[in-house]
Amino acid sequence: MNIYEAINAVMSDIGAIGKDSRNQMQGFNFRGIDAVMNALSPALIKNHIFIVPEVLEQTREERTSTKGSALIYSVCRVKYTFYAEDGSSISAVVIGEGMDSGDKATNKAMSIAFKYACFQVFCIPTKEMADPDADTHEVLAKKTEKENPPKPNIDEEIEKAQKAKISDMKVSSLKQRIEEDGIDTKELCKVYKVKKVEDFTESMFSNAMLHWEEVKKQCGAK
Repeated sequence: MNIYEAINAVMSDIGAIGKDSRNQMQGFNFRGIDAVMNALSPALIKNHIFIVPEVLEQTREERTSTKGSALIYSVCRVKYTFYAEDGSSISAVVIGEGMDSGDKATNKAMSIAFKYACFQVFCIPTKEMADPDADTHEVLAKKTEKENPPKPNIDEEIEKAQKAKISDMKVSSLKQRIEEDGIDTKELCKVYKVKKVEDFTESMFSNAMLHWEEVKKQCGAK
């Protein structure tokens, strides 16, 4: 089979993957990376497909939790190439984000990227290692540094950081979550009183990520 035939065959073999894992802090269920791998592996082997990842871009930064501990935040732009046994292939580029207090932020980012690449390429039906969605981190907004400030006003710096527009990578990540959960983009923008996703500020983005399940309800998503 060529890659197109093989992917259709895999889609026929994969059943629905239920949300059997639970985020204890925020109280919602998600599909874990283990469940995705367990469902995909037999179908990939049967239809002779293998997947090669390539990290195209990565950003890392250190943040501070509300409890004062250090957190590493990693964003990876990853290209996944799906090969069939005849040498034909297709590729998918996705964004993955991960946060960890140790050395696993990039691991989590790549796990998320792989999971959503597979969900979208194989159109896996829905019924998310500890999976990245199982962790919740509360992060203080970054302060904008000024050159040689005479007397820095901490409250003013935090306010400016919260009002800063989110990066293109975060815009892509937010749009990916919107598409995955079937949220109406216009309804989401109404909730945060903006005209488009690109107008989201850091404060809005952090709020949406921390309270995503509640945001979905406000937007009418199931």
